[in-house]
Amino acid sequence: MKISVGLPTHHVDSPNEWCSAKAITEMAQATETAGADAVFVTDHPAPDLTFMARGGHHALDPFVALTVASTATTALRLHFNLAILAYRNPFTTAKAIATLDVISNGRVILGTGAGYLAPEFAAVGGDFDQRNDVTDESIRAMKAIWSGEPVTMSGLHFDAVETIALPLPVQQPAPPIWIGGNSNRAIRRSVELADGWNPMPSPARASRMLRTPPIETIDDLARRIGDLHAASEKAGREIPPEVIFTPIGYDLFSGSFPNATQFVDDIAAYSAIGVSALTINLPGTTRSEWIESVAWLGAEVIANIDS
Repeated sequence: MKISVGLPTHHVDSPNEWCSAKAITEMAQATETAGADAVFVTDHPAPDLTFMARGGHHALDPFVALTVASTATTALRLHFNLAILAYRNPFTTAKAIATLDVISNGRVILGTGAGYLAPEFAAVGGDFDQRNDVTDESIRAMKAIWSGEPVTMSGLHFDAVETIALPLPVQQPAPPIWIGGNSNRAIRRSVELADGWNPMPSPARASRMLRTPPIETIDDLARRIGDLHAASEKAGREIPPEVIFTPIGYDLFSGSFPNATQFVDDIAAYSAIGVSALTINLPGTTRSEWIESVAWLGAEVIANIDS
């Protein structure tokens, strides 16, 4: 079971504590020392007040934050969770991801999803109504760009003629792409275009705001993994996409975890239904407390996953 740990850089109101280069460096290094596979950050360039009032959050630019983490570590994966491709031109996104993959010697994981905040799309000039189609074409365009061959392609919002963009990512033919979302469209996108499917715990009461079907129990998740396997078989894909998930009941940002024994048992339960990676956020009201949580994760959980 791979573990990707969220960097708490959403605390933009305390930048020296959480968002400085020193802070990101210390947290990334602590995560690598603990034996986790990756750190992740999210992507909210322009959230609106309604989203914030409903429990939303700000975020550092994910490309910058992960670049800092890359220079502080040697093996830790750099996980976008999630980058919204429909906010950006696919050529500029492909350039940024390839650059980070080169700088980090091949450690990028591109988690992406269609997005759900209409006001944020409007603020950045994104196409909310066609976001699913834009996401699909962006993935196809980026894969073509990363092939190193000239790209001639017309998209919904771009035209490229004999375009080449170097450098290529170290990971060939592309960095791993994990698709976020619980919907049938997200499953299909994972099967047709990606390496992993990243559904998320989602209560039924939040389905309308998040624009994604609910997953409230591990049984719900198991059924959806069955749908993923059925879709893979129908598409002729021999090996289904891997499954990435956030443990249900582990609070998103404050990280109210059970004891280590229960945590290890929960990991085993997720592994048994086909989950191969978990994304988690850890508790800590200060950076030093958070780093203590990372050390606890390594010593009490990661060290005992296979025992």
